[in-house]
Amino acid sequence: MNVRLMTINDYEKVYELWLSCAGMGLNNLDDSKEGIEKFLNRNPETCFVAETEQRIIGVIIAGNDGRRGYIYHTAVNPDYRHQGIATKLVNEVMRALKALGINKTALVVFSKNTAGNAFWEKSGFSSREDLIYRNKTITEMIRIDT
Repeated sequence: MNVRLMTINDYEKVYELWLSCAGMGLNNLDDSKEGIEKFLNRNPETCFVAETEQRIIGVIIAGNDGRRGYIYHTAVNPDYRHQGIATKLVNEVMRALKALGINKTALVVFSKNTAGNAFWEKSGFSSREDLIYRNKTITEMIRIDT
């Protein structure tokens, strides 16, 4: 297995992987090819794929605002889970963020995604009970829940 930087040429395979993973929350704007290309252009050093035999089996996209890192859409093909792939991807992102001077990172996981929440807890990410997550839609989008 090889971990490397993600490029927009990986989009179709990555999107297919996201769709194969229960608990992913996707939408037609941010997760479109154009949306991901914009994210990759802004964060070229912090988005990775894991591949074996030229097949993408894992992905993590992350970015930062100059102060905090943010992890999005981490996924491993269900047939390849429990082999340390997600951990390798997370470690690579953490290394890349640290190299950029980022000292803390955050992520959001759907409460119903029990496998994802268990992974992040095991990886040392704590739950913040003192915060309320809020958002506001600027442009209407269509959610694609898997």
